[in-house]
Amino acid sequence: MKKILLLVALIPLFVCAQNRPRVSILGDSYSTFQGYIPEGNEAWYYTPVDTSRTDVENVTQTWWWQVINQAGCLIEKNDSYSGATVSYHGYDNQDYSARAFVTRLPRLGSPDVIFIFGGTNDDWSGAELGEYKYDNFTRSDLFTYRPALANLFQQAKERYPNVKIFFLINDVLSKELKESTIIICNHYDIPYIEFKDIDKKLRHPTIKGMKAMAQQVLDYLNK
Repeated sequence: MKKILLLVALIPLFVCAQNRPRVSILGDSYSTFQGYIPEGNEAWYYTPVDTSRTDVENVTQTWWWQVINQAGCLIEKNDSYSGATVSYHGYDNQDYSARAFVTRLPRLGSPDVIFIFGGTNDDWSGAELGEYKYDNFTRSDLFTYRPALANLFQQAKERYPNVKIFFLINDVLSKELKESTIIICNHYDIPYIEFKDIDKKLRHPTIKGMKAMAQQVLDYLNK
């Protein structure tokens, strides 16, 4: 009964009154699983599992699989890439434009819902926040987080009209980057979900952490 009620609650959000809603994921390592992301994208989670890295050994243990399954939806595309940044700034000051979120944005198929889960690697790689900017983006702007996130949202709304877009916020982000994310989400009217108390190993969600993430997403949607 709970699953049925949840699906009924989600249908108006997903603008999908007759068919099961199709969900796409745009993410980083937290949303990867080998074999379920485009070939060439690096994965953090894979099988056979390396227990020195994680205890997540099956795709059904990922947060996104649990959300899609429990909400009664279908997977459209998962274009997640381990180490990916929202900005073009990568680790060791490398140019990560090839794996940046906006670069992979066009590859999400024809979803009813998109979950974007990013910002973690921008924080960890030391990307500059930059200025709040909402138009006339230059390439140099996109090496900083705030303009890059704004550009991502702008392009997402243009490319996927009438698609419900949610942004997921990691619970380990710096205060400044988290606040910046929320301000930009509000500017574009993008609903956001803030994760809390996620269990991790090597800074990545464990089975317990994945389950908590999935439940927090479902709780938010069920409201």
